Amino acid sequence: RGSYLESHNMLVLYETPAGFALFSMSDDGLLKKPKKLESHFSTPEKAKKIASLKGFSKFENTTDALESTTALLEGKLSKSLKKFLKSNVVENDVLAVSEKNLGRKIQKSLNLNCVTGNDVLELFRCIRFNISDLLDDFNEDAMSAMTLGLSHSLGRYRLKFSPDKVDVMIVQAISLLEDLDKEINTYSMRVKEWYGWHFPELVNLLADNHTYTRIVKAVGTRSNIESVDLTDIVEESLADQIIQAAKISMGSEINAEDIGYCQELCDQVLESFEYRANLFEYIQNRMRAIAPNLTILVGELVGAKLIAHCGSLINLAKHPASTIQILGAEKALFRALKTKKKTPKYGFIYHASLVGQTTTKNKGKISRVLANKAVLSIRVDALGDENTRSIGLENLQKVQQRMNELEGHTTFNAPTKFDIASYQTPSDVKDYNAGSDVVLEEVDAMEVEETVTKKKRKSKKSKKRKRATDEGSKPSKKRKKSKKD
Repeated sequence: RGSYLESHNMLVLYETPAGFALFSMSDDGLLKKPKKLESHFSTPEKAKKIASLKGFSKFENTTDALESTTALLEGKLSKSLKKFLKSNVVENDVLAVSEKNLGRKIQKSLNLNCVTGNDVLELFRCIRFNISDLLDDFNEDAMSAMTLGLSHSLGRYRLKFSPDKVDVMIVQAISLLEDLDKEINTYSMRVKEWYGWHFPELVNLLADNHTYTRIVKAVGTRSNIESVDLTDIVEESLADQIIQAAKISMGSEINAEDIGYCQELCDQVLESFEYRANLFEYIQNRMRAIAPNLTILVGELVGAKLIAHCGSLINLAKHPASTIQILGAEKALFRALKTKKKTPKYGFIYHASLVGQTTTKNKGKISRVLANKAVLSIRVDALGDENTRSIGLENLQKVQQRMNELEGHTTFNAPTKFDIASYQTPSDVKDYNAGSDVVLEEVDAMEVEETVTKKKRKSKKSKKRKRATDEGSKPSKKRKKSKKD
């Protein structure tokens, strides 16, 4: 590489927040000894002797700076940079760039010789330390402001934050819903354990956490249970059972301060239940708006979990059906591959209502069919121009039809646009004609018997003749000695 650089003029493309700078190197053999580069750039005077500014392309505005910078990060060539290189770099020059992908793009688009590597990065580091002296009319305050503005714009671009991108809101909402479920279960169990010391029989009568918490909040100590109307919370028959159980309860007595703290915990649990219901309604409305076809097939919660697992609806649309089928079961998949056992058949899609309605032996087949149809629905939702639900309804009908075929049902409840009667051909036969039947003539029974007996006699005579001819042709066998002999 050293002999090649010595015979050509070497240029360095350096990116700044204000624009692109092109430096011309006076000594082309510097990259042969990268360890000595730092000594050549130790002072501003030495740096100016080695590197001189050949050209500078200033960004017009923040938008131009953001477009050029994002193009560099993605290994692409922006229009402004392409125009700048065409006007300042000739075919015999060697261009040093920091990114390998950018060098390949420049070499392919402009047919220029580009070099990259660790030696080039060391050269860029030396130029960066002396950039204020190498650039003409350098203003440190203005460069700091440009750096800050470009970093904020680039950060917003990389995060891709947009209020119109509602799938980001779905990702956050479904994650919060899962956290709420865990928190509600933990607090509900704490209420049951705490109040169970005072009224242990109530746990066996009420299984629902929300109803149990409401009863504890309304009753307080069990001595007040007759003065509280429980029919607003539970049925009248169950309310009578709770009252009878409270009268004969074996729980210990607690004071007003203890029951007060327990009721405050009940308030927190009930508020969490109410917020969870509102959040679930919000997710349902968002999913029906952004992914209506996917929602029809797998439901709001499963669809939201699939989107959250992939990060966005666009990323989910890039996956094949085989991947969507096992999303959420990655640990089980890699464990099965490591131990050489059977791989899982489903992940999040197992919780879809269509898979739950199927028998155990057919769950794997239905999950595969459902994943195939879900991929089509996801891509229509993500890339389609119109917000329509026709694809989801059609795919739902096909999945239900396949379910009934596997279950052995001949009919299914899915709507169809075909009329079965239109495929039946009309029949020409109107009634039964008895006169067209063929009737055999009557034969005397005695004649039939005589013919049958004659045939039997002839067959017996033929068998005897055949047996006699066979015995005459074979040699005579010796007679076996009997026991008496």
